[in-house]
Amino acid sequence: MAPLGISTLYLLSYNSLQAIGWTVSLTKIVFNLVSTASINGTYASAGQLIIFLQCAAFLEVIHGAIGLVPSGVLLPLMQWGGRTHFVLALVAKLDEVQELTSIFITFLAWSISEVIRYSHYAFSCLGNCPSWITYLRYAAFTVLYPLGVGPGEIWAMYQALPIIKKKNLYADSFSSLPFSYYDFLRVVLIVYPFLWLKLYLHLFKQRRAKLYRQHDKKR
Repeated sequence: MAPLGISTLYLLSYNSLQAIGWTVSLTKIVFNLVSTASINGTYASAGQLIIFLQCAAFLEVIHGAIGLVPSGVLLPLMQWGGRTHFVLALVAKLDEVQELTSIFITFLAWSISEVIRYSHYAFSCLGNCPSWITYLRYAAFTVLYPLGVGPGEIWAMYQALPIIKKKNLYADSFSSLPFSYYDFLRVVLIVYPFLWLKLYLHLFKQRRAKLYRQHDKKR
């Protein structure tokens, strides 16, 4: 195998560390579920790690912006912005939200999908990604992505609305604006499914390109 370039080594390191981090997150979630026979404690067990990993994923926006990867900027920024707002502005801020079933669903779906995604990226940097990982990368998202968004993120945001209204969350930050954070989140809930659908359909385009290409190579 030819020596890897500096940019490839960097991407290999980044994706490997993310894959390890999300594996640890998944392990923590499953261990908490098995040891307590309850979804309570999901955030306490893995929340801070997930926040760190999700914030660190902003590097992927930079990767696209400088042409290190061909993903571009818009789609990675949309996904990063939506998820980071969710975990930082909502989940980390509201103790009442952290024990909801929707948070367990979100964190579990995120962790499984990211273990697969980053493992695929890491192996691809080596130029020798096992076919079963490639298949999982472009097949598992069809279930995990809507699971994490529908009964996960969107449901959690909807459940948080009365809590946000009661606490008048971020009142100081929105005091100079003609709307509150509560109003802002209601608008987010309206547009979120449409933004998610754009990302979801983009993944299906990638799925067709990658899996069909792999199938043709085998023929």
